[in-house]
Amino acid sequence: MIRSKILDDAAFCIIHDRADVYGSAQVGFDAIAQVWAGLDQARGDRPRGAMDVAAFMIAVKLVRAATNPAHADNWVEIAGFAALGGEIATGGAE
Repeated sequence: MIRSKILDDAAFCIIHDRADVYGSAQVGFDAIAQVWAGLDQARGDRPRGAMDVAAFMIAVKLVRAATNPAHADNWVEIAGFAALGGEIATGGAE
């Protein structure tokens, strides 16, 4: 794929697809920032690790689910990130 096609596809996603599904990027990003700040506060001084990334990705999907609860992809990805985070946190990865 050539770079102009990649950029055209990205533009379509952020101008049409994502905006149609999730609304204003500013509103969504502000909400995500607030949730992430809460996660940082709860984590305390412990350095951020891989299992925290799973929690932060869940936060992104939770905000999106709150914006559009009927969009099943959010719920599926929340479950997936939870499974991955739990596996990492408990040392269950193979």
